[in-house]
Amino acid sequence: MINVGEVTETNKMIEHENLDVRTITLGISLLDCIDSDINKVNEKIYKKITTLAKDLVKTGEDIENEYGIPVVNKRISVTPIALIGGVCAKTTDDFVSIAKTLDKAAKEVGVNFLGGYSALVSKGMTKADRLLIESIPKALSSTDIVCSSVNVGSTKTGINMDAVRLLGDVIKETAELTKEQDSLGCAKLVVFCNAPDDNPFMAGAFHGVTEADAIINVGVSGPGVVKTALEAVRGESFEVLCETIKKTAFKVTRVGQLVAREASKRLDVPFGIIDLSLAPTPAIGDSVADILHEIGVEYAGAPGTTAALALLNDQVKKGGIMASSYVGGLSGAFIPVSEDQGMINAVEAGALTLEKLEAMTCVCSVGLDMIAIPGDTKNTTISGIIADEMAIGMINQKTTAVRIIPVVGKKVGDTVEFGGLLGYAPVMPVNNFDCSAFVNRAGRIPAPVHSFKN
Repeated sequence: MINVGEVTETNKMIEHENLDVRTITLGISLLDCIDSDINKVNEKIYKKITTLAKDLVKTGEDIENEYGIPVVNKRISVTPIALIGGVCAKTTDDFVSIAKTLDKAAKEVGVNFLGGYSALVSKGMTKADRLLIESIPKALSSTDIVCSSVNVGSTKTGINMDAVRLLGDVIKETAELTKEQDSLGCAKLVVFCNAPDDNPFMAGAFHGVTEADAIINVGVSGPGVVKTALEAVRGESFEVLCETIKKTAFKVTRVGQLVAREASKRLDVPFGIIDLSLAPTPAIGDSVADILHEIGVEYAGAPGTTAALALLNDQVKKGGIMASSYVGGLSGAFIPVSEDQGMINAVEAGALTLEKLEAMTCVCSVGLDMIAIPGDTKNTTISGIIADEMAIGMINQKTTAVRIIPVVGKKVGDTVEFGGLLGYAPVMPVNNFDCSAFVNRAGRIPAPVHSFKN
């Protein structure tokens, strides 16, 4: 059993090492909101969210005050909206009306973000899927806290290249419609391969159709805690290094387990999973890149970086799974550029490139995350970048994702300020050799042969 003594043991981590519970995410099924009348669908969605989530923010704040554990975000994830609007949404504007309802309901209950304006199209697109994807630019530019994701590939089904090609256009249009905010809309859109049903982190969270009517998922963090622990074993063997990371990840995850249990009990909603990802922030000392530096590379991107990240990711999981019976989501280490000061420093020093980041995503939790690129990057180039990242996920049977921001009016060397947890980012160069003949082929890339084990 978890006790207050365990929490007391982490006080130093919280006060001096940026330990926090990054999010309590309430997953809500909207399947019972399906109707042939778009107005009734919007009414049902608003009522269900504002009823089930009315105490979510207060519960998070109460737990934070009672235990002294920072709970940074309170969020909601919902059933992929392409499924909910499949019957009633006949136009992109119909889907946008649902996005506005989600935004209104999320603001009413006071959460930071709501995820699930999503479509799952790894093998093909229904008419509703296509309409939702085409509506994303307008939906994200006309709402404030709604987040969107599209799963375009999986190890079992391959990669839907028709969707990949379409999303190159969608991302550029989203950038254009939100150019007054440095194309911020793109920061709320994630393209996935092998998306999990229970991810509590934005912008990719959605409530999977295999989940219960409502569920509590908690995402913990703590890069600063891991870095501080490693400072004490500087120069020691890999065995000592690994043991230190595992023990630290265990303690961090126990804090998340306590918060998840308390939130579940107080909201009378079943506990789902703990996502034990090391999620950085722009705060000094809260960086995954700094952990890699402590392991022994001068900057993230230096030779040895991928091996160091693989070691870190594996040991975090090995330690974390001992601390909770239900570990899920993404779990491991995020490497978002704009949200990690160490990553930003590495880019500015010339140590970290887009190609090296892609190599690192072979062994980390997610993928190319919060990367600013020149606004004049071609649509097909963006689709090609997405396709490469989806292939890594498909072949390696892991989740990969792309959250890329072609910032309108910006060029390589400029800096883009997003603010808050999103931080700021240097605009990174992109390989501009043409891939349009590849991207413009119709159909899908087949699943790899190992997907037929069953």
